[in-house]
Amino acid sequence: MRSSLTLILFSASLLLTLAVGCGALTGAKGGRATTSSMQVWLTNPAQLERFAPQPTLQAGTPPAPDVPIITIDEQQRFQTMDGFGYTLTGGSAMLLHKMSPDARAKLLRELFGTEGNAIGISYLRLSIGASDLDDRVFSYNDLPPSETDPTLARFSLAPDQEHLIPVLKEILAISPRMKLLGSPWSPPTWMKTNGDSKGGSLKPEWYDAYARYFVKYVQGYAAEDIRIEAITVQNEPLHPGNNPSLLMLPEQQASFIKNHLGPAFKAAKLDTKIIIYDHNADKPEYPITVLSDPEARAYIDGSAFHLYGGQIEALSKVHEAFPDKHVYFTEQWVGSKTKFADNFGWHIKNLVIGAPRNWARTVLEWNVAADSQQNPHTPGGCTECRGAITIDGDSVRREDAYYIIAHASKFVLPGSVRVASTEAAGLPNVAFRTPAGRLVVIVLNESSEPKTFGIRRGQQTVSHTLPAGAAATYVW
Repeated sequence: MRSSLTLILFSASLLLTLAVGCGALTGAKGGRATTSSMQVWLTNPAQLERFAPQPTLQAGTPPAPDVPIITIDEQQRFQTMDGFGYTLTGGSAMLLHKMSPDARAKLLRELFGTEGNAIGISYLRLSIGASDLDDRVFSYNDLPPSETDPTLARFSLAPDQEHLIPVLKEILAISPRMKLLGSPWSPPTWMKTNGDSKGGSLKPEWYDAYARYFVKYVQGYAAEDIRIEAITVQNEPLHPGNNPSLLMLPEQQASFIKNHLGPAFKAAKLDTKIIIYDHNADKPEYPITVLSDPEARAYIDGSAFHLYGGQIEALSKVHEAFPDKHVYFTEQWVGSKTKFADNFGWHIKNLVIGAPRNWARTVLEWNVAADSQQNPHTPGGCTECRGAITIDGDSVRREDAYYIIAHASKFVLPGSVRVASTEAAGLPNVAFRTPAGRLVVIVLNESSEPKTFGIRRGQQTVSHTLPAGAAATYVW
């Protein structure tokens, strides 16, 4: 009896020792046990450090009482993340496709892979037809003046088959779970009130044909073994001054969806999501108006936003009005005449941190790539849009948006869930629990002085000091 008891006590002691050795005694309730060590990746604009790994931190003695603490509550969960990424414009695809095969393969693995130095981009936006960062204006149904094509007999994805589709297939071979969002800048000009790629509105008599245009787009990509996860109805529907572009008022968008696009997707048995708005946060009344139409709302998955106007908190206003509909952040540019130090903190605070804290399921910066002269672009298109990557032949330079998105995309994998994290003065932050049970916390020090703070998970606290203007991703 005594020997049996000794064996039981020894076994219990061994298990306890192993648990302590693995740092597993203070795991989050109901989840995977956690270790006491934390990995850190830092960007410090003042010291030219860009997404640089730091020495591992260990949980230890709680910091002094006057040190701010960011407390994580993994039981309080919010939206599931679909991914972080960019828009793969036609111009971006052209620059990538013109690289040598070996150079392109290496760069695509870095952008879309998950091993080593790869940053794990998991969501891409595409233009349906040309965006203003293509080398020319086109649609998939261009006709001579005065001609129309009600049956869309001359619909063709040929413009995308030159560069975009081949590059997408290479990306999907690296990342088969990549989600793709299609957004149109303009319908074919014969469908528009002004007969021009710039401005004008969609003629009511062509609403049905345009709905079938979307169907053909989704089906055409499916025939290439490329799934379109979602579409937005119109890029920047209140900005008809770009080339290409279209003015589409909220009442027009609601009518188009409920009477044409939604029924066309249903008839074709498409499960591609329909997302509305896709414009600035200064007009939350636009998506609210569309969603207030119950017939249109039945077909709508959610609303997409940019932040060239308004405040990021407007996304929460739309979520609160329609909490069963999703929210997405789909575009923000980096200007070629701006500085990294000025861009980095604003984008981290408002997009990487602010958008998810206001219910966004995606955070997408603007174009993947441009050359050193900010080409290509359409006549009248953006002449100062700096890509996340600058490509000249096989020469590659990583730019502001590369590092901004990398702080989230490498670690916050699709299926990660935003969890609660307390706010601390001067330390904007956001936290996620990954599908593997890891905790990812992104923190910005927006003050002009270094700042020491703690991150608390359960009974463990890790302390760190962030330089002024710096941000870090903490993986626990």
